[in-house]
Amino acid sequence: MDILHNMRVFMQVAETGSYTAAASNLDSTTASVSRAVSNLEAHLQARLLHRSTRRLALTEVGQRYLLRCQQILPIIEEAEAEAADAHARPRGTLRLHSMTGVGQHYAIRAINQYRQQYEEVTFELTLANRIPDLLEEGFDMAIVLSTQLPNSSLISRVIGRTYSVLCASPDYLKARGEPRTPEDLKEHDCLRLLSPVLPMDNWEMEGPDGHITVELGHSPLQANVGDAVAEAAAGGLGIAALPLYSAVDMLRRGELVRVLPEYRLQDLNIHALYPSRQYLDAKVKTWVELLRQAIPEWIATDEQLVQELSLSRRV
Repeated sequence: MDILHNMRVFMQVAETGSYTAAASNLDSTTASVSRAVSNLEAHLQARLLHRSTRRLALTEVGQRYLLRCQQILPIIEEAEAEAADAHARPRGTLRLHSMTGVGQHYAIRAINQYRQQYEEVTFELTLANRIPDLLEEGFDMAIVLSTQLPNSSLISRVIGRTYSVLCASPDYLKARGEPRTPEDLKEHDCLRLLSPVLPMDNWEMEGPDGHITVELGHSPLQANVGDAVAEAAAGGLGIAALPLYSAVDMLRRGELVRVLPEYRLQDLNIHALYPSRQYLDAKVKTWVELLRQAIPEWIATDEQLVQELSLSRRV
């Protein structure tokens, strides 16, 4: 039984004083209106209306119940309208989780761009290198880097693809020499970026000879944030495999140079994860669409710059 529907019918009957008038206002039939009121009385185990052939009158219980209906139903209708509007107009707070590097370099830029269009949306951003439990932790969506996501009930959309490049400071290469082949890396200090989605003890690389695996030797530093490893590499601590977004600014400024430029490390997909495609909140829908458009463009720009810098260094 639809209690709210029956409450609305009862309120119409009480306010119009007639089943017929209530049925007309509700675009229903007199029989349906009468049945709705009878079902409501049966549910409440109380008589709401005195009925006669001439008129209807509220009982004492009916008068009190009508007052409550007049208070409750407008609040419910307002809540329904607000919820329906959430699917049509972006507004409210978007609770976002992102892996640290992609969040610092891309999510913040995307938030700035998004807010220019949708000023009624605010963000709560959490950065951590893990895949969160969206439902348990109350996040609306997450940005995750991964070669392959575990099976789950979450909706996943690829919003970009990126990779890492080998970098070192000019001073380090001047002091230690520049590796000419991947095998030469065994003679160098290699800085490790700890990742929940990539192996820690080796580098998976793609190059002229296809896919190769390079085991890492001595590592003076391990860190779980790409920018920290980039700073260490720029300081001369060793050779680092850095995501494009962590390397590009230092490469442009000359603080880092690319090592073995014909090689790149394993590709990673950037995923947008969210709980459900059905009745998707407007702020989540528009946010994911902006990410799908903006992030591939930013990655392509970074990639082109890194390639141009590598080519200019060869000349």
